[in-house]
Amino acid sequence: MGSIIFDKAAFMNYLMAKCNFSAKGTEWACIWVEKFLRFYPDWSENREKAIAGFSEALSRRKPANIVNLALRSVQLFIAFIDFELGERPLARSTQSGEDATGSRSKTCSISASSEENPGESKDREWQEFASRAMKQVRELIRLKHRSLRTEKTYLGWTRRFLDFIRVRRLANFVDGAPKITADHLRAYLSYLAVDVRVSASMQEQALNALLVLFRMVLHIEIEGLSSVLRAKKRKRLPMVLSREEVSALLAQLRQPYRLMASLMYGCGLRLEECLSLRVKDINFENETIEVRAGKGGKDRLTMLPGVLKRVLHEHLRELRALWEEMRRRDLPGIFLPEALDRKYPGLSKEWSWFWLFPAKSPCANVRTGEIAFWHVHPSVIQKKIRLAIQAAGIQKLASAHTLRHSFATNLIEDGYDIRTIQELLGHSNVQTTMIYTHVAMRNKRGVRSPLENL
Repeated sequence: MGSIIFDKAAFMNYLMAKCNFSAKGTEWACIWVEKFLRFYPDWSENREKAIAGFSEALSRRKPANIVNLALRSVQLFIAFIDFELGERPLARSTQSGEDATGSRSKTCSISASSEENPGESKDREWQEFASRAMKQVRELIRLKHRSLRTEKTYLGWTRRFLDFIRVRRLANFVDGAPKITADHLRAYLSYLAVDVRVSASMQEQALNALLVLFRMVLHIEIEGLSSVLRAKKRKRLPMVLSREEVSALLAQLRQPYRLMASLMYGCGLRLEECLSLRVKDINFENETIEVRAGKGGKDRLTMLPGVLKRVLHEHLRELRALWEEMRRRDLPGIFLPEALDRKYPGLSKEWSWFWLFPAKSPCANVRTGEIAFWHVHPSVIQKKIRLAIQAAGIQKLASAHTLRHSFATNLIEDGYDIRTIQELLGHSNVQTTMIYTHVAMRNKRGVRSPLENL
């Protein structure tokens, strides 16, 4: 099998047009790619091995920053081959009689192959394959008891990945079925970083979603991702509101939205954790709130601010009247977690399990078709908080989650230890909580600038 011809001019245009490289940076990238191709002319047979070997060889003679620059240049070259020249990751090993002089001849051989098989037949086979794969991914997610939001997110990435393969005709057909490989996953992740320019966290989310498809549906183990172009991780500080800004925001909200925002700020709750609260989760005697099935399915206890007790009692009186009216009208109950409704048939209509912030009308469970009441939709409170921020004249790019950031930052400013704050927030790693020390003003206000001594 021949090596791929390196079109330096086309690659340089790609780097400057799509990757915002400078002229000098482009020249250096081409130098590293030429060295890589000289050492590994048959790199396409095993991308991971070639990348690992090139990295190891460079590490013996070059510092880490130069090695990283060289590897990123090679990863960009591989992405350029995959997307710009129409290369099919495994087409070279399966196409017989292929001319190895360059990408044009490979593309022609693919087109000729497509003419031999009717396009309608392949489209039908692909649709059947994609539909079956999506169904299996959905079943596996539900088998693991993942949330509905996780299910929608994972299915969304699976659909976009399959569309990526279909539009670019990257998959070979073997015995009438498309053959998806690990190289397709690597190509898609690089595409997200180069063309779509997603953040590092979103690229990681896409990988986690597609690993379900590859490992549990296609039964393909991903051995390495060294040839994947990684999105750059940026260290960003969380947006935080001052105490005065929080007070101004709350003043612009009416009940029950002010109570929701107060709980998020006063207890450090995430938006979904706040909306998922039930009557039984409020403990007035111990002044605690039980957060059930928070992020990662974890339970925790957090504080119940004393200033919210009176407001909560009033809210619960109104909520009790609503619940009794629903029972008189024999309306459906509320949704219960997992299979509790089968184990305890009448539990969905119990007062203690009623939502603290129920929706105004029942809805259907997309998984089971069951009709019941859900809590207020997140978009409702998000819109109310956004309008309140504008009305309060706050110029920061804040959101509902900013209230949780402000809770943690204000506790650090008040002198509470980081481990206590970690427990209240429900963080698994204290390093996640430590980021709030960078935005807390307690220490910064006590530092005297050297300019003052001039």
